[in-house]
Amino acid sequence: MSETNNLFSAAMAALGMALSEFYAHLAPWLLLGMVLVLVDLRFGLLAAKVRKEEIRPSRAWRRTLNKAVDYLCWVTLAEVCSRTFGVSMGVPVVSMAMLFVIYGIELDSCVNNYLEYKGIKKKWNFFRLVGKEDLLQDPEPGSEDKSKDYS
Repeated sequence: MSETNNLFSAAMAALGMALSEFYAHLAPWLLLGMVLVLVDLRFGLLAAKVRKEEIRPSRAWRRTLNKAVDYLCWVTLAEVCSRTFGVSMGVPVVSMAMLFVIYGIELDSCVNNYLEYKGIKKKWNFFRLVGKEDLLQDPEPGSEDKSKDYS
């Protein structure tokens, strides 16, 4: 029995070491993801209160945890792309682009929930940072989306 436990312990130690090496330098990206997810949860709840919607805490936390797992998956995929394409190209362009898009989408959600909570009738688009257009724009008439992300 103790031989089996020793073998299991050694296998788990080796697996843990490989995982910690893989994720060690990704901690800032994972931390940024968690901060954005929690900020989005906070402002999503406040925006829902302004809209006088029913807030179900279990649904909000479930969606927040789903987002957290999604970010872990996206950061993992970005690191895998960095280790494959980044090595051959010399620069991790693919993984940087993935993280730029993913965190841009979450930042859009956070800022738009904040603007809605504050009663500002504008929409913010993160991806206009790379263009020449205004970051804040008036929403188009009749384009109010009732199925927004509230987490």
